Amino acid sequence: MKRAVLDTHILLWWRQGETKRLSGRQRRLLEHLEKEGEFVVSVISLWEVAKLAAGKRIALALPMDVWMDGLTQIPGLRVEPLSHRIIAASVALENFHRDPADQLIVATALCLGLPLITSDERIRKWEGIITL
Repeated sequence: MKRAVLDTHILLWWRQGETKRLSGRQRRLLEHLEKEGEFVVSVISLWEVAKLAAGKRIALALPMDVWMDGLTQIPGLRVEPLSHRIIAASVALENFHRDPADQLIVATALCLGLPLITSDERIRKWEGIITL
């Protein structure tokens, strides 16, 4: 596997050094992607991180703008903008839960034809996407 979409919590755990929260398989995948792949992060994940930090639900080691600038400089990491295709796909997910951020992240992975690295059980139980 050369490319995958990261769910917001996976992005945070990876960037915050909380790799013990990842499964062994997820750690190996991230290590592999760091060496020779591409991480894709939906722009909605950046919004989620900003909201979590603004609401004091997470603490970042750097100011938000500096943290995000650093993120966008990571080799192999690409921030995927929202497109009309992703938005349309997000509202067409059948039997998917109602969290709009999750809908947009899943739709991003589906539109790009990529697996999603996630620990979210609600997403993992949904049969419409490949999760890792």
